[in-house]
Amino acid sequence: MGNLPAERIIPTFPFNVCGVDFIGPLLVKPVAQRRITARKMYVAIFVCFVTKAVHFELVTDLTSEAFTACLKRFFAGRGKSSIVYSDNATNFVGAESELKRLSDMLKKPDENVSAYLASEEIKWKFSPPRSPNFGGLYEAGVKSFKYYFRRAMKNTKVSIEEILTIISQIE
Repeated sequence: MGNLPAERIIPTFPFNVCGVDFIGPLLVKPVAQRRITARKMYVAIFVCFVTKAVHFELVTDLTSEAFTACLKRFFAGRGKSSIVYSDNATNFVGAESELKRLSDMLKKPDENVSAYLASEEIKWKFSPPRSPNFGGLYEAGVKSFKYYFRRAMKNTKVSIEEILTIISQIE
């Protein structure tokens, strides 16, 4: 068995080195009324590589603006990361059109995301294509989230406030 990367064993503050992945889509009602149709929303999972702590952020859609806002909320609450890892998004190939947009955004971040990362001096590293073992920490977090989320939801559509509460309780 090989040695762990230095980023995973050198003690630093939480989320200095983290991984990010998306969970979803989740069907969420904007308000708790009967006849309002549900919208698709996503959850971004951030996993600290040193402490294995997790953080969840609700993301309204898969646009670069929504993802940049999600990163800003995460950094405001948990502190700025110096290195962020993500998968290469090859697992999204052939999925829904929303996931294709996410795949394109992660493979070639547009000017908004790239400008924000450059201004904050954040390194973004992708795992090699077709190598899910490189993202084991955040993929395990996705599995745990789905396990508890399914038991809490029981196939019902809830409002944004209720889903934020469930996400906080899972965290």
